[in-house]
Amino acid sequence: MAVTAPELLPARMLNEFVYCPRLFYFEWVDGRWADSHDTEDGRFTHRAVDTRTGTLGGERPDTARVTSLRLESERLGLVGVLDRVEDGGDGTVVPVDIKKGAPSPNGNPWSADVVQIFAQVALLHDAGYAVNRGVLYYAETHQRISIPISDVEIAVVLEFARDARQVAASPKPPLPLVASNRCPRCSLVGLCMPDETNALLAREQMPPRTIVPRDPDHRPVYVGTHGASVGIRGGRLRVVQKGAPPYEVRLVDVAQLCVFGNVQISTQVLAELWSRGVPVMWFSYNGWLRGWAQGEMGKYVQLRRSQIAVEGPGSLAMARAMVAGKIRNCRTLLRRNIKNETDQASATLAGLAGKALEAASPAELLGIEGAAARLYFERFAGMIGPAGAAMAERFEQNGRKRRPAPDPINALLGYVYALLVKDIVAVCLGVGLDPYIGVYHRPRYGRPALALDLMEEFRPLLADSTVIGMINNGEISNGDFESRNGGCWLTTQGRRKVIAAYERRLDVKIAHPVFKYRISYRRVLDVQARIAAAVMIGELDEYVPMSTR
Repeated sequence: MAVTAPELLPARMLNEFVYCPRLFYFEWVDGRWADSHDTEDGRFTHRAVDTRTGTLGGERPDTARVTSLRLESERLGLVGVLDRVEDGGDGTVVPVDIKKGAPSPNGNPWSADVVQIFAQVALLHDAGYAVNRGVLYYAETHQRISIPISDVEIAVVLEFARDARQVAASPKPPLPLVASNRCPRCSLVGLCMPDETNALLAREQMPPRTIVPRDPDHRPVYVGTHGASVGIRGGRLRVVQKGAPPYEVRLVDVAQLCVFGNVQISTQVLAELWSRGVPVMWFSYNGWLRGWAQGEMGKYVQLRRSQIAVEGPGSLAMARAMVAGKIRNCRTLLRRNIKNETDQASATLAGLAGKALEAASPAELLGIEGAAARLYFERFAGMIGPAGAAMAERFEQNGRKRRPAPDPINALLGYVYALLVKDIVAVCLGVGLDPYIGVYHRPRYGRPALALDLMEEFRPLLADSTVIGMINNGEISNGDFESRNGGCWLTTQGRRKVIAAYERRLDVKIAHPVFKYRISYRRVLDVQARIAAAVMIGELDEYVPMSTR
């Protein structure tokens, strides 16, 4: 499936192409971007030249310096915004490209920066100006490096532009660099996952380097008081509720806004959150996820097209891996929490996980998953300690039931599953996946099928373990529930306790079973969604679920 690239290639994208063709593809073709400390520093460094000043007239500038000059050439197929253009003093003009960092250790400019200045000279030359050199200014060391440029260098940059367009026409991005020192400082390392992709493709033997989350301070904000209102004041999200002091949090620290029941949200809040790529999630008072809203859809169009096209064997293979991962994690949770767990139950679950990987159809896979779930929930009460004996007894009598939940454990499981679905929906939106188009759960009105698919392996790891831990640690009691309308529901206080426990669970760090580095469950959700996306676009051959031992 060929990709149609824009007619004009930005000069700065040639810098990215020389630095890393995969980075170039992500940014120009897929429209993917992530801020980092380096990109923020770059914006600060460029603040003096981001506003256009001066004009170019005739063969010489009208002023001694022109900033933020936009030039384009259909003949060259290039477009660029030049940071600064100076009068060369000899009838020539000189483009000056400002870089926030420093030149290479030997004092020479970086090759990617040189190619970008070549492109700027080519644009000026095509516009009719005399140019024989360019300047790279490195702000960190306050160095100006002059680079002589002739027709040879212009021919070189046009060759790079042709190569970049050829890469852009591919239906999938180039493979990552192998063990490159360029990757750790790249702003898109968390999206690209170079080491993880290379490890899954067996392209390198070194263990993957730890992924650093793009913003580890991001956390969901929950608003669950009826009649509360959410507004903005001074760059902070402000929650006002009757009988309590206002609660404020910096907008930069908000990963999601989750509202339960009748909560008012101002238009300013929605506009600001959506501009930052932060989704707003709406729940019923009792915790059912009703829907969500986001700003502009992700620009990763090729992924959505590939996601829709995944069907037949490809879809079934991913579904088999997800279900097998879920069954293995259920088995692990039972073995950890039931001292006298029979070898027969453990062996049965292990056998069902193996059968899931060989299922010949979605219907057969569904039957295998159902059998594993029945066996698992038949033994679920055995994981509850003395502190929750009464709750365990009621659950054992009812079994796993929902809508309405007949007992506290069923109420807890339903509530935490809704929180987990919410988080995976948010992850899907961030990656560029459509949460409604799944590979295992069939599409149905209002059902986020892909989110339900991806959450399967995390049900025991995040949701069930949260419920078991809360009950066994005495964090929740019968006083946190109320019975009405034939069902059992969490009270407001109970819901707050569950959210706090669930968020703590997400922050737990584990050794990733495939990549071996330590990583939080919160970040694992993102990693797994990106692995699924890589399988859908054909970059990886198979989906590898998150399974623990």
